[in-house]
Amino acid sequence: MDHHTPVSDIAFTDTVKQLQARNGSRDAYAKMENGMGWHDTITPQLAEFISRQNSFYLATVNAEGRPYIQHRGGPRGFLKPLDDRTLGMADFRGNRQFISQGNLQENRKAFIFLMDYANRRRIKIWGEAWMIEGDDVLLRTVMPEGYAASPERVLLFKVSAWDPNCPQHIPRKIDADEVDAMLAERDQEIARLNAEIERLRTRTT
Repeated sequence: MDHHTPVSDIAFTDTVKQLQARNGSRDAYAKMENGMGWHDTITPQLAEFISRQNSFYLATVNAEGRPYIQHRGGPRGFLKPLDDRTLGMADFRGNRQFISQGNLQENRKAFIFLMDYANRRRIKIWGEAWMIEGDDVLLRTVMPEGYAASPERVLLFKVSAWDPNCPQHIPRKIDADEVDAMLAERDQEIARLNAEIERLRTRTT
């Protein structure tokens, strides 16, 4: 993007800016644009956030402008930064509808929405995406180790802009694996306390 054009202009069109002005938020966003603004590269902070996620939503649009959102899931870190502008993941065998892939063949513009319910954080990423087939080296690079799924191709996503959202209105939810870890830690503490109680009881009898 032109250095004189704020990265956020990918979303803040003239119409959006007019709405911001009408509703009283344009001055604040103008200050943001003149300050740090949005990023157009994958920072260490973004890479660390992505490494903890086990799902995201991918939005694509076909040639007629009809949008489609698809959920993508896998083990934590299955979406991988490959360089400071590119994300990649193994495209696993699914329901065989091929809507996202078809849309990307018609229009590469895409959007990733990452939601961390446990910490009430969300990140929006604008960019372009495409599929690569027949590149076994790249497929091995992005395939999560030990994951029981059938990879068929690689999805690459070139980042144009990203923005973290505020936690307002995000309900707090915790994934099952995180709950299991908390319960296991609690059970260990209970076992430790029970052992200590038994040791003290033995000493006093």
